[in-house]
Amino acid sequence: MKRSWEYIKFVLLFGLVVFLFSFTKQRNSSRNLTKTNIEFLDEGVPFITRNTVNKLLIQNYDSVTSIRKEKVVLKEVESRLLENEMIRNADVFISLNGTLGAKITQRKPLGRVAASPDYYIDDEGKKMPLSSVYTARVPLITGVAKSNFNDLTPLLIAINQDPFMKSSIVGLEFQQNGEIVLRLRKHDFKVLFGKPKAIANKFQNFKAFYKKTKQDNKLSSYKLVNLQFGDQVVATKI
Repeated sequence: MKRSWEYIKFVLLFGLVVFLFSFTKQRNSSRNLTKTNIEFLDEGVPFITRNTVNKLLIQNYDSVTSIRKEKVVLKEVESRLLENEMIRNADVFISLNGTLGAKITQRKPLGRVAASPDYYIDDEGKKMPLSSVYTARVPLITGVAKSNFNDLTPLLIAINQDPFMKSSIVGLEFQQNGEIVLRLRKHDFKVLFGKPKAIANKFQNFKAFYKKTKQDNKLSSYKLVNLQFGDQVVATKI
């Protein structure tokens, strides 16, 4: 008899817990959202404003506080955010206190293509429109005759990751034969990089040439520096 009573108490207690949990869940889901919280996970300035992200989060509603929790379909909100061409990834969630949160990862431009209109190339080699919020300081790419940037992207990534090359290079010019000419920020001479291959070796050779020539105060005496000959740098004077 004692064991039966303990079993009955266990069943009643379990039923009470299930009831309270269901009641709390139902009551919580019937409440409205309280606010939005937008977080940009990538470093640097945003190419899309928080206000724009907020509008995408609460689309078709006057304010976030007019949205009931059970009406929010997180996957649909994430898909809506990902349709924006400045956003690479979006993680949307609702916290216990009713906050509609969004963690945003933006796309990263590495080069700007001179076209009609201009556009960026991001670090995945894809086209990215210019932002009305912020202009990225990236090399200007001219002479582009194709839209496939798979070969060029590794070079743009390497430039972006090398502090010296990133601060020095302002432009990349595509030639008819597929070779690339680099234009520098503070100097008139051009750098014939050739095909986007052996990138690290060419960077090393150029930096060694630049350092030595600058020490000799002879940078202004050159009009072309050719990096296409292995470990040898061929420089043409004016």
